[in-house]
Amino acid sequence: MEADVKDVAATRKTVLDRFVESLAGTHSGEPMVLAALRRRGREAYAANGLPTPRHEDWRFTNLRPVEATEWATIGPIADAALRAAVASRTFDHAHRLVFVNGRLVPELGRFNGLPSGVIVTSLANLAAEQPELVRSHLGALAAPETSPIGALNAAGFVDGAAVILPKGAVVEAPIHLMFATSPNGRTAAVFPRVLVIAGENSQATVVESYLGTAGRSLTAPVTEIAVGDGAVVDHYRVQEESRDAYHVAVHAVRQGRSSTFSSHAVNLGGALARNDVSAELLGEGADCILNGLYVVDGTQHVDTSMRVRHAVPHCTSHELYKGILDGGAHGVFTGRIVVDPDAQKTDAKQTNRNLLLSPTALVNSNPQLEIFANDVKCTHGSTIGRLDEDAVFYLRSRGLDRTAAESLLTWAFASDIVARIKVAPVRRALEEFLIQRLPQGELVREAF
Repeated sequence: MEADVKDVAATRKTVLDRFVESLAGTHSGEPMVLAALRRRGREAYAANGLPTPRHEDWRFTNLRPVEATEWATIGPIADAALRAAVASRTFDHAHRLVFVNGRLVPELGRFNGLPSGVIVTSLANLAAEQPELVRSHLGALAAPETSPIGALNAAGFVDGAAVILPKGAVVEAPIHLMFATSPNGRTAAVFPRVLVIAGENSQATVVESYLGTAGRSLTAPVTEIAVGDGAVVDHYRVQEESRDAYHVAVHAVRQGRSSTFSSHAVNLGGALARNDVSAELLGEGADCILNGLYVVDGTQHVDTSMRVRHAVPHCTSHELYKGILDGGAHGVFTGRIVVDPDAQKTDAKQTNRNLLLSPTALVNSNPQLEIFANDVKCTHGSTIGRLDEDAVFYLRSRGLDRTAAESLLTWAFASDIVARIKVAPVRRALEEFLIQRLPQGELVREAF
């Protein structure tokens, strides 16, 4: 360990380090609650920097290209290509906030009449007008001191989205938070944040989407979601940035008594995508669902690191992540369920399944259990394989050629996750992506 520390220290002052240092002092006059978080982020990043493959949780993902790139922060340039991309991913019945290059663009937003007391606004605005609403949660769920990506985000963020649901509030229409990146010929770095505070017995659906036009970019978002007692939050996250993008994200959830949280994460874009997901079940009877799908090819790299902590009795958690990999793509999944000594009657299940469509695709899967209670029901499993040749033969015997048979079976593999997405426009967009990606996709469209 001592040698590792010395090695890290010897490689400090990367290009990224100098970029982060240059951000100091560029946010004068901001609300104190944001300034305090930014200070914590700068200090934590200066002390630790980004992890390297020497760190166990990062041994398959190398961030050196991120550290070696000359990044820049740029304004909210909404060119024609970006506006078209935004338009293609919006849906009329949703409440919507749109951020471009980390900054709110009000004219691209839309609200259809929020229930009384519900707040959907920019984080900077809320922190300036009602700092007491965010002070106890901002930077608490994803602390910069314990998360290297969280530290990077806290040091560099400009703005983000805030969703505040008071006690008993029910928001029927989805709340769509869209983050778009337009490098405009530069290497753009953006650090958006999302803060969702769901009060007791409130209900809402939150859709968080990331997209971008061609060009090298770095997106390092942090999402913090506090689910109060009896609250119900459905969360969807779709990442479809350009193939030149780096996307490193933190998602932290904290649940109260008898609360329900379900999340569906979809990763499609990016040269490199890393998602650190954590959930803490702190109230009895909490129910947590974490599902995900990643579809990558070429030289794309996608890494999911997940930690679910059961701190109290009578809680349930179920995680299902699926991957479809083609070409020379590389997938990584590390899942850990932790059951504290007092968390009796825990029911937890974690599954990771991967479908390899080429002999050069690779997956490293490592599900883990850490159980310190003796009256629990916990399981985990992982599969990595190719399409079932018996199933391919069966479909070919019904008149399909091999390519069509493989496309149908690949669709069936993904549909288990796709069908669980309740927001119809998000589900249809994912279906269309898969149809466009699969050979003879029109046949799949006709069959389903």
